[in-house]
Amino acid sequence: MSTWKEVRQELNLSEEEERIIALEEELILSMVAIREEQGLSQAELANKCNLKQPAIARIEKSQHSPRIDSLLRILAPLGYTLQIVPMK
Repeated sequence: MSTWKEVRQELNLSEEEERIIALEEELILSMVAIREEQGLSQAELANKCNLKQPAIARIEKSQHSPRIDSLLRILAPLGYTLQIVPMK
């Protein structure tokens, strides 16, 4: 069985692709942390944003890249939004 690190090396991703993956990971980890800080289960969050719990789970497990409208639907009930800021 290959590790994620080995698979990623085999994909031969460009620096730009690596940055995009890192940004998406950071966004999703932040979203999970906010949900947990607010004491919400995936099912409770799904109910608040009119999605199904498996959709929240897939996003949190990074099984697919969420669309912007989906992110906004999830973040709004949590009291957050997306913002464009300069990269560090």
